[in-house]
Amino acid sequence: MKAISLINMKGGVGKTTMAVNIADCLSRRYGKRVLLVDVDPQYNATQCLMKAEDYYEYKISNKDTIIEIFERESHLEVSVVEGNIDKEPNAIDEIVPFSVSEKFDLIPGALDLYKIEMSAGEGKEFGIKQYLATVEEKYDYVIIDTPPTPSVWMTSALLASDFYLIPTKADPISLTGIDLLYTIIETKTRRYGLSGLKCCGVVITVAERSTINYQNAQANLKANARWKNKLYTYSLCKRVDMAREQLNQKFILDMSDTQIKSDLNNIVKEMLSRIGDDVDE
Repeated sequence: MKAISLINMKGGVGKTTMAVNIADCLSRRYGKRVLLVDVDPQYNATQCLMKAEDYYEYKISNKDTIIEIFERESHLEVSVVEGNIDKEPNAIDEIVPFSVSEKFDLIPGALDLYKIEMSAGEGKEFGIKQYLATVEEKYDYVIIDTPPTPSVWMTSALLASDFYLIPTKADPISLTGIDLLYTIIETKTRRYGLSGLKCCGVVITVAERSTINYQNAQANLKANARWKNKLYTYSLCKRVDMAREQLNQKFILDMSDTQIKSDLNNIVKEMLSRIGDDVDE
């Protein structure tokens, strides 16, 4: 099992889009067993995979979310139906993911994540790592969608990961942000001794390949000593209807647009090659 976090300090760069669709492509096109962990308190990945009414039913049924991974003690949980509930957590190896499809599972995110009192150094940041140790025989890949902030949630994702992938837009602000992200990750790597954590690349998303911005972004990354060997050959093209399709629980592979489907497949193939897992479709 290999765990890959998708990370960027800036929102709106297609991070969640990439996380959800890489997971779907790995499971559907490559037949891999995949777990997606939504550790972003905004839980956008979860909203792409569960209808609002289904998520509501899931929550009021007290089924497991990312909360159960971090909240390992008895705690008070607010229920819109039953009022305050004193909840005793299951053992970490008893946490049950939501099944998206036959080979694609999800640890749903939750807005309640903001309520957990958690600071680096007290041990809760190892929650994802501890949970993944209980399911390593069950999955081939774990994809972790992280928040766009240098938070303890990002730290927890990195602690659990073998690799991290950086999605970025082809604009000057986004490109400046990846240098700051590198500095933050290096700091966390030294602090926690993450010698095995590796960057498996930078992929340009929301790409308009005919624009000067895109061409300049590629040229700048290729000229940068840190990123020139990290830039993916392929990028994910911009499509205005993709956000609408996602909120209707549709994947890129469900779209009729052959270009974006080809982009996604090529990105996944390159990612697999960069983590040492060349596979046939």
